[in-house]
Amino acid sequence: MIRIKAGVPRSRRPRTNSRPGRRTLTLALPTAWGAVAVGYRFGCPLAEQNALGARIVTSAVFFAVGTGLVLHVRRTLLRELRQARKVAGVAQSVLLRPLPPRLAGLHVAAAQLSADRGASIGGDLYEAVATEHGVRVVMGDVRGHGLSAVGTVAAVLGSFREAAHDEPELGRVLGRLDRALARHLRERARAEHPSGGGQDPDSPVAEEFVTVLLLEITGDGELRAINCGHPWPYLLSGPRVEPLSRADPLPPLGLFPLPADLTATDCGRLHPEESLVLYTDGAEDARDVKGAFFSLPEALAESVRDRPAFPQAILRAVFTALLRHTNGRPTDDIALLVLRNERQHQRPFLGARGTARATPAHPQSTNYL
Repeated sequence: MIRIKAGVPRSRRPRTNSRPGRRTLTLALPTAWGAVAVGYRFGCPLAEQNALGARIVTSAVFFAVGTGLVLHVRRTLLRELRQARKVAGVAQSVLLRPLPPRLAGLHVAAAQLSADRGASIGGDLYEAVATEHGVRVVMGDVRGHGLSAVGTVAAVLGSFREAAHDEPELGRVLGRLDRALARHLRERARAEHPSGGGQDPDSPVAEEFVTVLLLEITGDGELRAINCGHPWPYLLSGPRVEPLSRADPLPPLGLFPLPADLTATDCGRLHPEESLVLYTDGAEDARDVKGAFFSLPEALAESVRDRPAFPQAILRAVFTALLRHTNGRPTDDIALLVLRNERQHQRPFLGARGTARATPAHPQSTNYL
């Protein structure tokens, strides 16, 4: 973030840490160290002597020069790493922006963990928005993980954030996501193979796909969903944990054309004080050192045992158990999103033409990783 001090004209503010100055300093220091070494070697009489004392002095000089160069390179690399982390943080805030803790009478919490050590974002995506059609949620998983999947995540999320408000039916929202993904993959194929004039079958783009779950929660709690190759959410009702549905999902986006009939599946109703836990398959595919899979239902049941089922508490308990199970080294991106119905305590705020709006955001962030 750029901070401009009030009352100081733009033309009078000193320019510090400018890129040309930093580049000059980056080149000047190695040049200076090299000049010291060359000057000593050819201009100092001690460098021509073979006595023990002269050799010790010469070794000390070149050791100092080498140490200076190593420290300079180290500082440069650390500066570049800090800059990369800042860029990753900005990208994360744009792509996986923090969800409001309350959304049209629902308590919401979400968190994401990248499999790439040091990375802030990966191949998982999620979003929840309050629309005049109800609260609409997307959870998805791009094939692969890390920065290579960021472009696909941006394409799918950008399309959802518009289509969720514009389209009255979930099937049409899914169609918009499918077209956005296809357009993104075509553009990537042309960029990676400009001479081919189209998509190269040997390109990784040709094999890329996205699992997507679209969920709609109406004002009275009715649940409708369309699932394209994604795990079904878990429904938490008291101590009971069970899948929201057992219907066969559609194929993931990007592999096959969508069917003509995209009718949403009726999934019952989300009653007051019940919760939904959406997740990506990295949670259930996580293994320990012995190869045993992580049991997400057991972790969810333990997270609500003898304690209130608040979304933040569920996230904290599940991620703690998952990191303990994998010894802190998950092999795939993991994302969880928890929705809890609290509408018996607070009715959704309706704006113009009955549009549901989120209640004012709580100052505390809902991302815990």
